[in-house]
Amino acid sequence: MIDVALLRDNPEALADSLRRRFLDIDVPSLASLDEERRRVRVAAEDLRAEQRRRGKEIATLSGDEKQEAIAAVARIANDYKDKLVAADALDAEFEAEWVKMPNPAHASAPVGHTDEDNIEIERIGEPVAPDFEVLDHLAIGEALDIIDAERGAKVSGSRFAYLKGAAVLYEFALVRWGLDVLSGHGFTPVAPPILVREDALFGTGFLPGARDQVYAVGVADGEGGFESDGLYLAGTAEIPLAGLHMDEILEEADLPRRYVGFSTCFRREAGTYGKDTRGIFRVHQFDKLEMFAYVTPDQSWDEHEYLLEREREIVDALEIPYRIVNVCTGDLGDPAAKKYDIEAWFPGQNAYREITSCSNTTDFQARRLRIRYRDEQGDNRLVHTLNGTAIAVGRTLIALLENHQQADGSVLIPAALQPYLGTDRIGP
Repeated sequence: MIDVALLRDNPEALADSLRRRFLDIDVPSLASLDEERRRVRVAAEDLRAEQRRRGKEIATLSGDEKQEAIAAVARIANDYKDKLVAADALDAEFEAEWVKMPNPAHASAPVGHTDEDNIEIERIGEPVAPDFEVLDHLAIGEALDIIDAERGAKVSGSRFAYLKGAAVLYEFALVRWGLDVLSGHGFTPVAPPILVREDALFGTGFLPGARDQVYAVGVADGEGGFESDGLYLAGTAEIPLAGLHMDEILEEADLPRRYVGFSTCFRREAGTYGKDTRGIFRVHQFDKLEMFAYVTPDQSWDEHEYLLEREREIVDALEIPYRIVNVCTGDLGDPAAKKYDIEAWFPGQNAYREITSCSNTTDFQARRLRIRYRDEQGDNRLVHTLNGTAIAVGRTLIALLENHQQADGSVLIPAALQPYLGTDRIGP
């Protein structure tokens, strides 16, 4: 959630921010609603003050004068209640609209709303064109008997798969190696809960806008109905990591505070019917290492670059060609002011595809989650929060299998991971 002061002090800047995100929101009407709700609230408080003042005067009166004063105070009390109800209703109407406001995009975020509008910053490594037929990850996985999408669909439906044998060992080698790399940089490893309450989803900005992407947890009543438990499956460890310090005041001396969380993630992938259905590229369940940082506003943009460097360090060590893109305004998501994606080269698709994202959400999440820090002067200020993918296991496995496949059907293991797997290759 953004600061309402932007609407009151600089509505033109807010309107421009919305235009850059291709959102059609009537800012003047919202400003009028904000003014009206404040006017009614002030009127209610004025009535309350008058009620108290006149109430004190009653003790000094007697006879008919006292009875008239009592009746007048009663009328004021009723007027106050009516005004209070009206003020509360206007507040609720305003808040319902205000929570839809995205974080203003940073000036350096390119304006656009498709992948073609993203700006490539740098390209690292050259895709290799081998002198044998290139297979995609599913063909490789099936040949090595390490990915079984057919049985995954039989048991759980589309967009599910079994990882087996060497793929499972590869996943946990990736995770343990990633934890070692980031622990060496001072990140605290966390295994967070993956069932979260609505407050956590709202606080990180996944609600109200992305409700159709979230799995709700509850109990079926046996008659086709559903009773919610008030819990949701997290789509990323960002959600419980952001909620870790909800309603807390941190000390400035302890910032930046950095975490790396491992979790299984769940996403409905609503609206992607028929897209990326082959293999394990776009699935409903996957495992991921996620970086999360709490910083002061002065540290914020340096931290964004720092998290990107950690992502680069990981992908470089995996020996995968990739490029870095500055994501356009229309594809940022509500919480992010700016986002970098790393897109790995996928030989099986003959294309670069996203494997990591790194976002600066400034104070958007902290305002919703009420996370502050105490500065050197003793004042409490909102922290800034940032998140970045360390390793999205499924997509990283795809890139590793496809880029390191060999003519004999084996897959080479990058040197960084060989000590964790105890071998230099998978397969024959």
